[in-house]
Amino acid sequence: MSDTNSKARAIRDEHLEFMRKKQVQLRAQYGENHRITDGNYDESLAVKCVNGTFVGKETDGIIAYKGIPFVGKPPIGELRWKAPVDVVPDDGVYEAYYNAKSSRQMPSDTENASLYYQSEDCLYLNIWKANDACTEKKPVMVWIHGGAFELGGTVEPVSQCNNFVKENPEVIVVSIAYRLGVFGFFHLSHLSDGADYPDAQNLGLMDQIMALKWIHENIANFGGDPDNVTIFGESAGAASVTLIPLIEGSHKYFHRVIAQSGSPVFTRTPEEAIACTDELMGILGCKTVADLQKVDVDKFIEASSVLGLRVWAERDGKLITKEPYEAYANGMAKDIEFLQGCNKDELGFFIIGMGLKGFNLWAADRKAKKMAQLTDEEKALVESFCKNRGEDYVYTGDERANSAGLFDQIVFIAPLFRLLENQTRAGGKTYAYFFTPETSTPYVRCGHSVELSTVFNHPEVAEEFGRPFDETFSKTLRKMWVQFAKTGNPSLTADISPDGKAKEWPIYDLENRKWMVFDEFDIHSEKESERKILDWDRTYFLTKYYCI
Repeated sequence: MSDTNSKARAIRDEHLEFMRKKQVQLRAQYGENHRITDGNYDESLAVKCVNGTFVGKETDGIIAYKGIPFVGKPPIGELRWKAPVDVVPDDGVYEAYYNAKSSRQMPSDTENASLYYQSEDCLYLNIWKANDACTEKKPVMVWIHGGAFELGGTVEPVSQCNNFVKENPEVIVVSIAYRLGVFGFFHLSHLSDGADYPDAQNLGLMDQIMALKWIHENIANFGGDPDNVTIFGESAGAASVTLIPLIEGSHKYFHRVIAQSGSPVFTRTPEEAIACTDELMGILGCKTVADLQKVDVDKFIEASSVLGLRVWAERDGKLITKEPYEAYANGMAKDIEFLQGCNKDELGFFIIGMGLKGFNLWAADRKAKKMAQLTDEEKALVESFCKNRGEDYVYTGDERANSAGLFDQIVFIAPLFRLLENQTRAGGKTYAYFFTPETSTPYVRCGHSVELSTVFNHPEVAEEFGRPFDETFSKTLRKMWVQFAKTGNPSLTADISPDGKAKEWPIYDLENRKWMVFDEFDIHSEKESERKILDWDRTYFLTKYYCI
């Protein structure tokens, strides 16, 4: 075994050990919230909502309300693969002490998902607010977690918001769950008995809309402003917050979007979705939805692993338009203010997760499938890019992560700029960023999701990748996120900037294409052309083929 692969294995083993140590931390957050019938609760921590009064817990001046249901019935039994059911009025009083179970999902040794308690009964949300005397309604930030639409949950340590709200008590933060994988994004209507499941392909997005509806109707009781809501997310969560604005009737529930490393590129066509369904049906020996309902859930989930990184939201022409980028260009979201960006070495996260050999096998397969979609002229452009720029993840000697540079372009960079361009062209307001600090883990570098511990103020979680980033840098990024949520402009005046220096963040425009570069010791704006991050000629066109 080469020294490089030995080092990669050691880093991977260290990562897995870190995740195992998180098991105790994760499971300590779970528990069962009960109805309070004896009247024995702290009324100062109780908030009346449409579907009940919920009693939170206070820790260090922050009140957390966890495991609040935002649907009237859980999506189990006959409601599996059915649209979420709205809440009904309830005069009961309930504990909101513990995180609810996470959505059923594929197990993974490299993700917190393997440590979750899981259930199909998973549609709950969490709220964090400062216990202060403020009488003005506070801006609300709603977090939608990532995980490729297949993994993750609101219980993740990195997205616990006590630290964030303690530092920024002027906002209220909510995290929401949604159905994942084959429970949230599974095309069924083409089956002989599939007519009763017309929404199965995008249930996860419908869950998110239902959560936003609950927030709109109840957040004022927590001190939040329902007319100043920002939705933000990373990876599949970022894809979600860029798709939600394209859903009819959604704009009344939010006003701003922060998209971290994700876009409408994480979607698929009905044909691609049907192919995934049929592949899984063949493995399970099923022909109908009725057959699927009889399959043991664990067996069903285990079999669905063959669909890894292919279970996306669907451009079904019903909930989601068939051409999201065109919808942005046509002004469908021009009234929504955006802040969006990506990290310098997104694919580094996937390289460490799959291992160098595993990543190269995956990349070769995905590249071949992508090339099969292209014209001869387009193939030549891609091969030219790969020859000159695409093999830039070099470790030692000839050890390379093949096509990592290409997939940075396909999955993250080119889609980001297409969305920036189209939203701006339609008259929308958007701010762009590029996150560059490197971890001390060389295979990860500035990979996918490494900014999350900075965003949520969890330096201890940053140890997963070796080290937390500079404290002043981290506070500045968070302050910009909060300032955008409050005002629609992330720029900081000197009096509120953590380092005492003003930070002017220019709006993205089609001539200068300026974005904010988050270098660890030099946050500054610059033109995209100064770094030439995007290959406009050889990869930008690939956005029309989306991700699969």
